[in-house]
Amino acid sequence: MATNQKPLRILLADDDEDDRMFFSEAIAELKMTNELILFEDGKDLMEHLVNPDFELPHILFLDLNMPYKNGLECLKEIRADQRFREVSVAIYSTSSSESDIEDTFIEGANIYIKKPNDFSELKRVIKEVLHLNWQFHTSSLNRDTFFFSI
Repeated sequence: MATNQKPLRILLADDDEDDRMFFSEAIAELKMTNELILFEDGKDLMEHLVNPDFELPHILFLDLNMPYKNGLECLKEIRADQRFREVSVAIYSTSSSESDIEDTFIEGANIYIKKPNDFSELKRVIKEVLHLNWQFHTSSLNRDTFFFSI
């Protein structure tokens, strides 16, 4: 059965090579039509995003602690640019610091995900986040719906 479904464009910016590999494997195992692009740091991500030939992603998973340009700096730049207002930004971090959660909420992230410790949990979290009705989710965004608890 052929489908004309456009691929879900997903970006991940994460400096940890293992985390990028596990994320990529989890996406592959979900067997969704997607286009996944990986970045090692925020500087490379932002250079890619501002390229006018680049088609915007549906969702961007953004690690907070990266070299050159961290996730919070990227988030601020993304939300300051009208071209990216429709892009859903999922903070994807090992941090569960209240200040990180608060800062990213204030700066306009759509959801905060604490990185799961196991692969099956990672697959479940990614699947749930990719299947969120973002229009509904962001219209009722509050601190309780922002932090994605596992």
